[in-house]
Amino acid sequence: MPDPPQAPPPVLYCPQCAREVTDPLTCGDCSAVICRVCGTPLESSDELGIG
Repeated sequence: MPDPPQAPPPVLYCPQCAREVTDPLTCGDCSAVICRVCGTPLESSDELGIG
């Protein structure tokens, strides 16, 4: 039986670096998704309130 199609991962954005992040880190203690460059918690594009 074929696997059901999976939704693409959400686009993550770093508000500190002002860029899209394609290679985030996940905190081992709290599971927060953070920017590899500055350590800021990332936001998904639907949380930005743009548009």
